[in-house]
Amino acid sequence: METINIKGHKIILIPAKDSFNRRAVQHKNKLIFALEKIGVKSDDIELELGGHSGREAKATATWFYKGHRMQYECTTQKKFVDNLYIVSKVIEGEVENVLSEKKPLEEFIEEFAEDEDVNDERKEAREFFGLAPNHKNIDEVNLRYKEMAKTLHPDMPTGDIDKFKKLNHAHKILKRELS
Repeated sequence: METINIKGHKIILIPAKDSFNRRAVQHKNKLIFALEKIGVKSDDIELELGGHSGREAKATATWFYKGHRMQYECTTQKKFVDNLYIVSKVIEGEVENVLSEKKPLEEFIEEFAEDEDVNDERKEAREFFGLAPNHKNIDEVNLRYKEMAKTLHPDMPTGDIDKFKKLNHAHKILKRELS
């Protein structure tokens, strides 16, 4: 049993050892139920199970709400079902924060709103930092960010404002994904 802290939510992870597909369906249903509490229609929620719940794969939930394409994914666990569990728990927690008025709805929307090309942006950000396409260590990203910021900052002799802006954007993209 492991406790994971994601987006301020403490999640107790008990890795699935059997019945992966059944557990994935349960997590999917809980996620849908949570989003329906704030008015998201089940037809506006995309979450493919694909029968690979016990395999190594990321879990991604995408939904459309108030004119925004919203998305959250998890890649920290080995099995799809465990990644889906985390996605479900994070979204459930964030919805509860909105319903209990701990978080304004606008902040919820801003937190999860994504552009259609977010995966391309993540790939480009990793390339910019010189990281592998599947790199997931936020500490390494932060370290590279700090090192590059020292040379690219406009106040430095080697500074370049355009590259510094690109650096900040790349860091923001990866921080949002990995934190």
